[in-house]
Amino acid sequence: MRPPTTPRERSAPEPASGPESPDAPNRTAPTPQDAPTPSDAPEAREAREAQEAREAREAREAQEKRTSREPVTPPPPEPADATPRGPADAIPRVPDAPTPPEPADATPADPATTASQESPPAPSQEASARPARSTPVRAHRPPAQEPTGSAAEPPVTDLADLAPAAWPARAAAAWPAVPLIAALALWAYAIRHTDVSALDDFGLLSALHPTFWAGLGVLTAGFWSTVRDPRRRDGWSLAYVLGLLVMERATQAVLYPAPLYAWAWKHDAVIDHLLTSGGLQTADQLGDMAVYDQWPGFFAAQAALVRVLGVDNAAMYMAWWPLVSSVMLLLPLLLIYRTFTADRRLIWTAVWLFCVGNWVGQDYFSPQSVAFALHLGVIAVVLRRFGGRGGRRGRSGQAVWTVLLSVLVTAVVVSHQLTPGMLVVTLVALAFTRRHRHWVPVITTVVLFLAWCLTAALPFLSAAMPDMIRSIGDVGANVETGYGATPTGTGAVATSWAARLLSGSVLLLALAGVLRQRVLRRRALPLLLVAAAPLPMFVASSYGSEMIFRVLLFMLPGAAFFAAAALLPKVRTLAGDAAAREAGGHAPVAPARRRRLPLPSLPPLRYAAWAPLPALLAGTFAFVPSYSGKDRINYFPPAEVALVRQLFDRAPDDSLVVAANRNYPLAYEQYWRVDHYWFLDDERRHVDEIVRDPATVLARDMAAVEAPARAYFLLTKGQVANSAMNGQLDAAQLRRVRESVASSSRFELLAENGAGVLYALRPAS
Repeated sequence: MRPPTTPRERSAPEPASGPESPDAPNRTAPTPQDAPTPSDAPEAREAREAQEAREAREAREAQEKRTSREPVTPPPPEPADATPRGPADAIPRVPDAPTPPEPADATPADPATTASQESPPAPSQEASARPARSTPVRAHRPPAQEPTGSAAEPPVTDLADLAPAAWPARAAAAWPAVPLIAALALWAYAIRHTDVSALDDFGLLSALHPTFWAGLGVLTAGFWSTVRDPRRRDGWSLAYVLGLLVMERATQAVLYPAPLYAWAWKHDAVIDHLLTSGGLQTADQLGDMAVYDQWPGFFAAQAALVRVLGVDNAAMYMAWWPLVSSVMLLLPLLLIYRTFTADRRLIWTAVWLFCVGNWVGQDYFSPQSVAFALHLGVIAVVLRRFGGRGGRRGRSGQAVWTVLLSVLVTAVVVSHQLTPGMLVVTLVALAFTRRHRHWVPVITTVVLFLAWCLTAALPFLSAAMPDMIRSIGDVGANVETGYGATPTGTGAVATSWAARLLSGSVLLLALAGVLRQRVLRRRALPLLLVAAAPLPMFVASSYGSEMIFRVLLFMLPGAAFFAAAALLPKVRTLAGDAAAREAGGHAPVAPARRRRLPLPSLPPLRYAAWAPLPALLAGTFAFVPSYSGKDRINYFPPAEVALVRQLFDRAPDDSLVVAANRNYPLAYEQYWRVDHYWFLDDERRHVDEIVRDPATVLARDMAAVEAPARAYFLLTKGQVANSAMNGQLDAAQLRRVRESVASSSRFELLAENGAGVLYALRPAS
């Protein structure tokens, strides 16, 4: 009799009955004795791995013996009656249970025989084979025999054996490079097809090739599409901002063979003076130009740079200074913005708006360009290290930041006259907030500023103090641009209004951001004070009729931040996240970055996706006429540079140069030995006398020069453009002045070309 079955025996699978179908896969039925005991599992695993390797090697050798043109078929599918995979199969695959090692003298069993026979299990094996959890055990399946194909068929690779292709993920991750490269390619094409030989009253605006505007549009659209995607890295946003700066600030450096701005040439002359004299000089020696020797920080640093680079003068590289100075502003801007928020959309949109809103032209080769970057650096240090969080650091750490702050403030104080005053009012405004109620930065800045004003800068301040005192409180006069700075002509008026609309739009957006984003009014109040602090400077001084432009410049970092907030549906602040954590909630976190980024798709039609893009496009396009609309005034062709250089090469010491205005290259060249007189800067009554009888009046004004010195009359293309576009004398009046001098026997022609004329007063007989 057969003994009664035990529960374990009833749980064992029934042996297969009947012959197998030739189409079914050869499979060894699982039996209880196939489950290894815990003691022999490693040996069984090693034996099975060796068996699989041996079988794979044999299959590979068999495949190599076939013709190379035979196709390879994939393994046969699972039988229809195979047990479906349950929920446990959804978890990571558990390795197949190894089979016990076979004796050395055992011969391999036929799979078909093995499937139809099963030996009774031994009791000891049954006891050791009981698992704690039922795990499916699969028997080994030898590789199926592939049918041989026709010798004429090409070889086919089994795609299941290949690693998955990674190019879609890489393409999706790198797709922001496509609009960036396309924009720069369009910009390069536009540069090659732009002619600046004959600029009109619209400046570079009318000369640019249309592909330049297409490149700006592609760049702006690509930037917004990239920055609004939280899965993109900050490196792409930075790349787009750098591309914007290249298209904005490097276009003129590439197009124009000579540096722009008469003031840049003036600063080059100051550097040349330092290199020539070897030291600083007083007003008795230099006159009005001694003011630059009383704030020599920028010029001394540039003189050292000229020596290090081994160039003749700063004119060799100052055409690229707008790009260099704009890039210098990125680091302090990012530090300031990241003090208040981790929202990358808000940060990079604010940086973009700052770049397109900074049209006032103070990025040229000047002390203001460096002093403004240092100013932002001081603000960044104060906001990050002297606030509520930074104040809790140790005394040694606070001392290090105080030393760094002192170095930055000293560099500002010795380089520029106005920036230290802007810095003082900004730090005082920050000190009245609870978070930044730290008076060390204010006291440090005030002490260093006063120390310099009462020592090195005292000669200039003593002479200028009466005018400075009279201008205090005269807001109307302080915001006026002054005589000779009124735009005249269609092009000049249009570009002037474009600049006003651009600045007004940024300020209105900033106001909307303050009103709309309530969280910023509370959490980013220090940055709001940074934006508003320069406004009282309207009451203090006119700063040579430039105070309105400087106030706009110093307001822009804070205004751009709140303007960017107005373009976004919702923003986050670091302080708000911290408050949420302290209240027991969870601060919002950015979505996790996926390994496989989707290819770009059109965003849905909602405010967050589409409303900011037109605003960014409008601001980016408006920057070009605002910044480059007066290039007819600011650009000097090489012929004009050569004409003026010829003048100073032949002028003896103590000579006099008479010109309509100072808008020409090298206007201050060798100012320590040659005098200058610009008759349009004189009283209007005297200007009218010159217009009525140019040759007689000019000869009388130039007659005081004693030999061997000589008096020269210089009239260039840049002077005519500046006078005509700023409401002084028009081109016809200056042409009559030139014709009168040319027809007078008192003057002799020394040089003439397409950019101007040079005359000398004949010595009295």
